[in-house]
Amino acid sequence: MMALGATLIFLTACSDENFTVKGVVSGADGQTMFLEHVGVSSVGVLDSVKLNAAGKFTFKQPRPEYPDFYRFRLNNQLINFSIDSTEILTFTADAGTFATSYMIEGSENSKAIKQITLAQLDANQAIGRLRKDYDSKLISDTTYRTQVLEAADAYKDVAWKHIYSTPMSTTAYFALFQTIDGLLFFNLYDKNDSKAYGIVATSFDHYYPENPRTKHLHNLALQSIKVIRQQRVLETDRINLQEINYLDISLTNLRGEVVKLSSVANNKTVLVNFTAYQSEWSPALNMNLAELYEKYKAKGFEIYQVSLDIDTHFWKNVSSKLPWICVHDPESAYSQIAALYNVKQLPALFLINKKGEIVKRIEDINTLDGDIRKAL
Repeated sequence: MMALGATLIFLTACSDENFTVKGVVSGADGQTMFLEHVGVSSVGVLDSVKLNAAGKFTFKQPRPEYPDFYRFRLNNQLINFSIDSTEILTFTADAGTFATSYMIEGSENSKAIKQITLAQLDANQAIGRLRKDYDSKLISDTTYRTQVLEAADAYKDVAWKHIYSTPMSTTAYFALFQTIDGLLFFNLYDKNDSKAYGIVATSFDHYYPENPRTKHLHNLALQSIKVIRQQRVLETDRINLQEINYLDISLTNLRGEVVKLSSVANNKTVLVNFTAYQSEWSPALNMNLAELYEKYKAKGFEIYQVSLDIDTHFWKNVSSKLPWICVHDPESAYSQIAALYNVKQLPALFLINKKGEIVKRIEDINTLDGDIRKAL
């Protein structure tokens, strides 16, 4: 009896070291569903099951050392959830609407993650429709820009509720890292969005100091604060550019290729233009630049145009139609490069001669023709 009792205690202790996810997926007969672990920088398959007509499944896995993220994958549809310890989660889903209409019991954080997921999908769908209308010229630049930001803000409104109420939760962490077109909804270099990273990072530092996610989040928050503080300093008049040289720029073009200003300016006269295609004045400016580009290109004139647009789709759409070199700075309004050029408002234009000297900062677009001719 003593030995049997010891064995039962041992088995109970072992079972306590696992978490369980189980449930039913209807309409998935013959399909394979995967259980995956979602790490900081990678996703790995833990287990899988071939579902039958009944659709029942059960997965058991070792409990994570810290609260962590997992997901089900059925074809290309995903259900994200989190595990804190040894809980038992129960899912009910249909194969046709697997990613959106599932039910979950046993984890309040996982229920909240579903809310975040649906808000992210709503924003992506709304922005997708706007892009289609914009590409079809059914809405203006201003309408497109305004409504894209409104859709993104609608997601943030949902995310902020969880970040403020439970900043130490997996839900808050999950909300921070949702993306659209590979870009985070919460911009690390936006002063308001930076607060979200700081709030969650501080909570994770306190509750989970040894968690690898805490270190990752902590570093991002520090990077965000550093850039924003640096921006405040650089926006002052302390930086005076030397007229005998220029600061090199290295950004990607439409094809994802890194284009350095120094390689473009090799024995050429170059107009460096910091701009935002989403601005009302942008089309008129580009029309003026197009005339000058056509007029002087054969004489060794080039344009290196730096977009600070938040919406990369908008930038790609416009830049694909322009004949000169177009690059994009993902830091947008918080661009360190623009700050180093002492850019305080857009558009900003600098003229570099063939000797690699900044010969003029253009204050009046009407003098640009003469300025280029003189530099050539």
